[in-house]
Amino acid sequence: MEFSYHNPTAIEFGVGQIKKLSNLIDKKQKVLVVYGGGSIKNNGVYDQVTKALENHEYLEFSGVEPNPTIETMNKAVKIVREEKIDFVLAVGGGSVIDGCKYLVAASLYDGDAWDFLDGSAEVEKALPLGVVLTLAATGSESNHLTVLSKKETDEKRMYFSNHSYPQFAIMDPSVMATLSDRQLGNGLVDAFVHTSEQYITHPTSTLVNDGYAETLFRGLVKLANTWEDRRTHTWLENLMHIANQALNFQIGSGVPQDWSTHLIGHELTAYYNLDHARSLAVVQPYLLEVMHEDKKEKIAQLGENVFGISNDNKAVIKAIEDVYNKVGVPTKLSEYVIDDKVIENVSSALTKNGYTAMGENGNITLDKVATILTMSMK
Repeated sequence: MEFSYHNPTAIEFGVGQIKKLSNLIDKKQKVLVVYGGGSIKNNGVYDQVTKALENHEYLEFSGVEPNPTIETMNKAVKIVREEKIDFVLAVGGGSVIDGCKYLVAASLYDGDAWDFLDGSAEVEKALPLGVVLTLAATGSESNHLTVLSKKETDEKRMYFSNHSYPQFAIMDPSVMATLSDRQLGNGLVDAFVHTSEQYITHPTSTLVNDGYAETLFRGLVKLANTWEDRRTHTWLENLMHIANQALNFQIGSGVPQDWSTHLIGHELTAYYNLDHARSLAVVQPYLLEVMHEDKKEKIAQLGENVFGISNDNKAVIKAIEDVYNKVGVPTKLSEYVIDDKVIENVSSALTKNGYTAMGENGNITLDKVATILTMSMK
């Protein structure tokens, strides 16, 4: 085991924590509050945030879409620069947070900030960022990953930067009570796949990582099995906590990782606007089948320690699908409106982005991607 791990984001978890905003942001700082379609005005979050900021100078920017685009976020960049904003507050889920991670870096960058996403430049500085989380899924509230799309070219890319960590994340599970079943189901699936990408590779000696990942898996399985309780506070706070822990990259420290399900899923989202979690659910089961020889030992370990399944890896993969189906997330691409160019589109995008040999062993090639997508469409 060799790794470096640092996470500077302060977590404020629990009911009523939004009021702490008033002390978490310096009153001398001019704040831009960024949010999405306006649901925060219906669930009480907006009122709590504005109450907490009543002694601060702040402006608002709304309209950040699911799968945020640079086209939208560049409008916010203009506001930050013109109004001399000192601090950005993201109020929302992963899309708003990722959009704001781009915003705080792009606002201090002289060039086209898509450079961060195509790999031609690295973030060297950024404005401070805080988060009020309203939707549990991505873990973006306390990690250094940013995912953004460019509508003009149907691209979805990502980058890592230590400048992207929020200073704090306020996580009040009660604000998720008004989310739709679709949003809650997506969040659970997203957390499950995030954990999988850092676990289902090949055996390691890292007892802490494996043990903690399996704890997260078991928690998510229990939440799926108690889907009827999804409106209870206990259910919601556990989803919010697990989703955060699934992608703060602690369980990935010092172990092999395989993010190919995400890379393929990103292209399905870019071309066909699938929800992020749903793009993962239609890829992962078939990827596990195609790559079974590489991953058979960890699939078996997952089966034994999470699902109580011994010596039957097909049943383990089926059990994963069942988790997704229990929360209303399909595992077949054929459930969506997809044209006959899906393999061509995904393959050409992966090639353009340099992802032609993915996976922990670098052997998930484009022919395997074609097989995975074909299986998902049957």
